[in-house]
Parts: sequence; C-alpha cells; structure tokens
Amino acid sequence: MTALQRRRTSRLPSRPSEEPVRPGAALIDPQTLMRIKSLQMRARVAVEGFVKGIHRSPYHGFSVEFSEYREYTPGDDPRYLDWRLYARSDRYYVKRFEDETNLRCHLVLDTSRSMGYKSGPYSKSEYARTAAATIAYFLSTQRDAVGLLTFEDRIVEYLPARYRPGHLRRLMAALEREPTGRATDLAGPLEQIAATVRKRGLIILISDLLAAPGALRTRLGYLRSRGHDVIVLRILDPAEVDFTFTAPAMFLDVESGRELYIDPSEARSEYLRRFAAHAAEIQRACVDLGIEYQAITTDRPLELVLFDLLKARMRRGRRPGRRSPSRPGGAR
Repeated sequence: MTALQRRRTSRLPSRPSEEPVRPGAALIDPQTLMRIKSLQMRARVAVEGFVKGIHRSPYHGFSVEFSEYREYTPGDDPRYLDWRLYARSDRYYVKRFEDETNLRCHLVLDTSRSMGYKSGPYSKSEYARTAAATIAYFLSTQRDAVGLLTFEDRIVEYLPARYRPGHLRRLMAALEREPTGRATDLAGPLEQIAATVRKRGLIILISDLLAAPGALRTRLGYLRSRGHDVIVLRILDPAEVDFTFTAPAMFLDVESGRELYIDPSEARSEYLRRFAAHAAEIQRACVDLGIEYQAITTDRPLELVLFDLLKARMRRGRRPGRRSPSRPGGAR
C-alpha cells in the first residue's frame, strides 16, 4: 500500500480537531508552528506551551529528591511508608520522588518517500520530524536518555540514547537534515533496530505505516520479544484519511513513480474501505503485541500529541511489561 499524490492539487482546508479542547487551553496551530525555521525552536515552543504551569515530572520514580506524599494503596512498596506522618495522622502515606534518568528512549523515524506527501503547506515528514524533535526536547528536560534512528529501506542514521551535554543538539541536527526519500521497507529496518538496540527501553516508532500489516506485526513482535516497550505514532495527512479529492485527475504513486488516472467519485468508497481495513489490521497487531498505538493527522497540535504520548507511557507504567494477547476483534 503506497501514498498517492494527485498531480494537480488545490490546498485542502485543515479539518477541525475532533477532540474537545480543555477550556482555557491555548494550543498552537501546526501551520503556525511550522513557520518557525529552526526545528529546535519549534520543539521548544511546543514543549513550553505544554509544560506551562507544570513543574514536576509526570513519572514518579524513587530517587534522591523528595517530591510529595500520596496515600498508600495495596501493592505500594512498604519501605517508602512515612511512619512519622502515620503517627500524626493515623493514615498510611508513601513518599513520592522526582524522576531521574530512568528512561532510555529511541525515536525511530520513517523518512521514506511516502512521508513526503502533503495536501497543505507542510508534509507528513516535516510534521513527523517536528513531533520527534518535540518528544526529544521534552525527554531531555526530564533528564532522560534519548536516541534516534531514521530509516527508509534501510537504517540511514543512528544516534544511541544518551543524556549528556551536546547530545540533544546533535539529535536536532540529524532531524534537520532533509531526507533523501527512498522507498519504504519497514521490515528490514525494524529487524535491524531489534538487533542494534540491545538495552531494554522505550521505542517510539513514527511512521505512516504504509506497509503490509503481516510483516509489520512480525517485526514489531521482534522488538517486544527483546523486552522493549513500544509506542507507535502513525502520521497521516487528512486527505489520506478522508479522501477529499473531487475531480478526476492523474495521481502519482510517490514511491514507485507510477501514474494512475483516478475518478474519486468511483474510487472513494473502495479506497476508504481498504484504508479502514488496513488500519484495523495494524491496530489489532499492536493490541495483540501489547503496543500503544495512536493514529495522528498532521493538523493535530503537537501539544496534544505529547499529552497523548505521556498518557500512554503512564498507562504502561501501571501494567506488566507484556499483556496477554487478546482475541482477534476483542475490545482493547
């Protein structure tokens, strides 16, 4: 399955966000954010918008810096009970502490030709690189180790996960480089990644996932079998999701270079059916493997992407490393 780009396209209006925004929340429109030339500055603006008024880490590990109390719940480590507070209040409380560098994260970014598709002023690739930069910038403020792997039909660049002076700058420089845009091959690179990233950690795959679901399931299974937590962020253009084209035209397969004449009025229903079936297979594979999956369109504010990512990370923190496979078609 490949992305199709119409030869003569008019700019499509951005779809309104389907998720209600919290009252008073000031979200940055992605078109406005993309006008900032510096990728690191874009990331900084998105992160500062997100963390405004938030001073503590969303992850609560046990480290040297005491943060606050919370009431004891069954399953908490009794070593962290505060007996002096118990003596005063006759209630059990455990200490919470600020998180230190206990997360090792690798961002795995698809830079293939299909990621270059755009129906508006910026491409899936530009959005995905900005999302990766935003995640990397945020994790670095949390003193977490972040690495980067970019791939097309092979791994193009690899920066190991580190937290040290100058590392974030090198990672941003790698993301700034314009991708060469070869054909997509998720199978090979994911297999290489499973062999390359030996230490267990969090792997965030950022891709449009225009690949065979069966091969994707197998390769993601390799990552899970090596003990990694995996989060999949599927980046799509709104026009790919809704197929909003109206006039018959020549379409270009951006990966193979083939041109196809398509009448949208005849092709729309079949396209949407096959697109939905493909998406459902990918989501089912992720659920079965215990992988967090999020489909994101390029009109979604980056603050919400970061918010959803942290929610997913916190959910995984409350679950065992691997869930039991669910029955096909079962509820998540």
